[in-house]
Amino acid sequence: MPVILVTNDDGVNSPGLTSLFNAMNELGDAYIVAPDRERSAVSHSLTMHRPLKVEELREHVYCINGTPTDCVAIGINKILHERPALVVSGINKGANLGDDITYSGTVSAAIESTLMGIPSFAVSLDIKKQSKSPLHFDTASRIAIEIGRYILEKSLPDDTLLNVNVPNVKINNIKGAKFSRQGKRIYDNSIQETFDPNGEKYYWIGGGQPYWEHGEDTDIQAIQNGYISITPIHLDLTNYEALKFLNERWLFNIEN
Repeated sequence: MPVILVTNDDGVNSPGLTSLFNAMNELGDAYIVAPDRERSAVSHSLTMHRPLKVEELREHVYCINGTPTDCVAIGINKILHERPALVVSGINKGANLGDDITYSGTVSAAIESTLMGIPSFAVSLDIKKQSKSPLHFDTASRIAIEIGRYILEKSLPDDTLLNVNVPNVKINNIKGAKFSRQGKRIYDNSIQETFDPNGEKYYWIGGGQPYWEHGEDTDIQAIQNGYISITPIHLDLTNYEALKFLNERWLFNIEN
């Protein structure tokens, strides 16, 4: 059976992680290596200023006092008995759409394993703020099984991972799936300024009102319309059009 590494950024006790782990056990020999607590928005950070501790919680389940990227690096190189055939990160409690992926620990875990040449995808559940609707991790898990099965059979292009976002509805209410491009989402007033009891000013990063680019082919639009969004993310960040432009038009004059 193929070895599958499951991780996240919501922490080892997240119900989304447990649901994903159970789903991946239908496809192979699944292991959890996840942060010991929530590590949302840590992006692709590695812990290099202190040692890291691994704790085995139960069979096939490990936690690390570090970031999602730490978990993937240590899990693959030190914990698993063989190189995994697939790495899956999630199920994140909240969507990772548009520019959010640059901050996401969930997506960054999949980036780390992709850098190692291992097919990977991240999966997130689009949970609305202040919503009292039940969390349909079972829906996202069903989708993850289908995507995982395809990747195990067909693999993915080099240096490419999939960023998957699933509407928070029952599986029979999903309209379908769309392959989409990364949209543009920014937050207005996302840095709050306030004062402590002594009158000292401090700042709180987070929240704010999101604004997004509209476009039928974006991940954001797909989710808003009730579809699963599947976005292929390429690790080569080179802007080839800009490279061509600069090579053709920018002449350096360097004098000794």
